[in-house]
Amino acid sequence: LILLPILGFAQSEKNPCETLSTINTIIQNKHYKPKPVDDSLSVYVYDSFLKNIDEDNRLFTELEIDKLKQHKLQIDNYLLENNCTFLAEFYTLYNNSILRYKTIVEKIKSEPFAFKSSETIEFSMNTFPYAKDEEELKKLYKKRILFQVLREISESSTNKDSIVANFSSISELSKDKIFESYLCKYSSLQMSEIEFNSKFFSVFCSYFDPHTMYLSESDKSDFFSSVSANNLSFGLNVSVNEKDEIIVDEIIPGSSAYFTEKVSAGDQVIKVKYKDEEYLIACSSISKVEAIFNSTEYKNVDFTLRKKSGEIYTVSLTKKLLKNYENKVYSYILEKDNKRAGYIRIPSFYGKFENGKTNVSEDVAKEVYKLNADGIDGLIIDLENNGGGSMEEALKLTGSFIDAGPIAVMNDKNGKKKTVKDPIKGSIYFGPMVVLINGFSASASEFFTNTMQDYNRAIIIGNQSHGKATMQTVVPLTSDRNPKEFIKITIEEFYRITGKSNQSIGITPDVEIPTLFDKQMPRENENLTALKNKSFKSKLRYNSFFNRYNSEVITKSKKRVSSNKMLQSISELNSKIDQVYQYDLAPILLEFNAVYEEVTKMNSLWKELKEVSLKVYPIEVKRNSIDIAYQQFDDYLKSSNIEKIKAIKNNLHIIEAVNIINDFKSK
Repeated sequence: LILLPILGFAQSEKNPCETLSTINTIIQNKHYKPKPVDDSLSVYVYDSFLKNIDEDNRLFTELEIDKLKQHKLQIDNYLLENNCTFLAEFYTLYNNSILRYKTIVEKIKSEPFAFKSSETIEFSMNTFPYAKDEEELKKLYKKRILFQVLREISESSTNKDSIVANFSSISELSKDKIFESYLCKYSSLQMSEIEFNSKFFSVFCSYFDPHTMYLSESDKSDFFSSVSANNLSFGLNVSVNEKDEIIVDEIIPGSSAYFTEKVSAGDQVIKVKYKDEEYLIACSSISKVEAIFNSTEYKNVDFTLRKKSGEIYTVSLTKKLLKNYENKVYSYILEKDNKRAGYIRIPSFYGKFENGKTNVSEDVAKEVYKLNADGIDGLIIDLENNGGGSMEEALKLTGSFIDAGPIAVMNDKNGKKKTVKDPIKGSIYFGPMVVLINGFSASASEFFTNTMQDYNRAIIIGNQSHGKATMQTVVPLTSDRNPKEFIKITIEEFYRITGKSNQSIGITPDVEIPTLFDKQMPRENENLTALKNKSFKSKLRYNSFFNRYNSEVITKSKKRVSSNKMLQSISELNSKIDQVYQYDLAPILLEFNAVYEEVTKMNSLWKELKEVSLKVYPIEVKRNSIDIAYQQFDDYLKSSNIEKIKAIKNNLHIIEAVNIINDFKSK
């Protein structure tokens, strides 16, 4: 994402249509490929908004949808007429639907509960039709609740005989837990009218492309934090477990949580309180929980946690500016067969904006210096799961690895093409290079990888990249000194120096390597409004790096990959995963034995996946000499090193990258 100067637009009054009109004016004037406001927009926004607020068609009834359909072709007209009363109608029906959801679940809970049924439940990739009325909704909810209860019972033990012997007590506990979860959902579904309208604004923006979006002030703060190596933090790194509970993974030394001397890894976050508002984690929306942890708005928060022993306690935490080590570049030396490969992990293309104190280009240069000092035989740049960041930083980093020449071609909304040249003469590294990518490698990551591939500077390995070749800027909706609303808007597209583009199709690696869940990684071409792939006839001249061994090394790597038994196992597992995620499952009878069989089958698959993902491969991973010297007194980095080294040893892509470096060295 490119971060350009902020532009201002006046807004006379606060109502949905005024905001929409301002958004549309900005988009029509500044967007790379603006679209007319017509019936196509109306249909897309109508369908997408309903999907957004009722994802699986289980809140609204068929009768209510018939009533709302009158708006399907009219949204463009409403905007032109400055009449957004339809949003109030949507909001009223939505509130009625979630209140009905709560009422129906409470009714089901108050009635005698049968732990088996002669009916079946189906799971499909296709959207189910809306229920005809409240009675049909109740039947659907009952089936879902029964399935969830039976699944909870089935997951209580791997010993089926033990479950059967204690079925009465286990089933009651499971039933209470599932009903609590369902009733809690009502709280997470509740939205203020402002939040509801914000969702609509975001859907409206997405019609123009997937990366144009409406941002509140906290959304903007979250966005800039995600592309910064420094963040305000409570000092809690958390994750969501299989029961949708938020668990503390680690405490960051020097943080507010660290100095309480109370919070420990493994503690469960139960509740948070900000000012006079309390949020039960189980009953709050994920977006609200994320905002509390990530937004600069929430600085002083009371956390209620539960220890594994059952003790419940509350601590007051204050966000402090800390280095975001998880988002910062780091390096290691990987040794195999008496050869040394330098490994640099780039989690994102962060820069010096908002709270940022450092740039990714500078940090990579420092790591290269450290690795060179220890005498490496080649360099691995890991961009897996790197979704992008500052395009300016991508440009600087790209220029650091080629001597001189064009890097990319930028195309604006007027079709004016501008060649981007290497801003940094010379190179910080001259040895063999390998770049790792996967389906989450996007935008700035693809910008860098394009040039490395086109210049023959590095061998690209991994999986097809995401396919995002567009750039955005953040624009405020008003000219106020402290604006509260923004748009992140697409303003340009970049092309490779060959005239081709990876937009919507991604980058094809020189060596493709199977990876778990590859087809489940979201890619650009899955978005209905993604910009199409185009190319032009390029006349740019550039001096490609000459390495007569590249072709031979790539051939050798492909042969190694195709014969690797573990990679063959990953391909076989992917076939099983695809069956679960891409195809409809057979109907499941709503009784314990049938559900237990299904749960056992799924657990068996997850066990296979876990065994493969946790397999340790034979490679020696070391810190460089400089890091050893200054990290010995940093408690956080000591523990962090253990996890990072483990992740490297679990990654077959990195192992193959080392093999490729070794193939170069043996020439």
